[in-house]
Amino acid sequence: MPQITFIEPDGTRQQVEAEIGATLMETAIRNGVRGIVAECGGACTCATCHVYVDEEWISTTGGPSSMEEDMLDFAFDVQETSRLSCQIKIRDDLDGLVVRVPSRQG
Repeated sequence: MPQITFIEPDGTRQQVEAEIGATLMETAIRNGVRGIVAECGGACTCATCHVYVDEEWISTTGGPSSMEEDMLDFAFDVQETSRLSCQIKIRDDLDGLVVRVPSRQG
């Protein structure tokens, strides 16, 4: 199972095992990652699962879809590496992925 590291706003690092086929958001919720609210449950209709993908992982995760970009307009402090964690599916090649959780959600 891929290992994912979430870095919370206070710098706390939480490394978790992620199930192939699950989303990054589901992985965060299952493991109690603070700061991932996921109000819409992964339907890409809010911006409460916003994360910053570590720059070295951007080419592997890919960029946001146009629908995701529209939802990111509602996120707080959007950056170039911003993604909605509900839109990132866990795959073998994401083993070692590092994401940061923003200080607040949109």
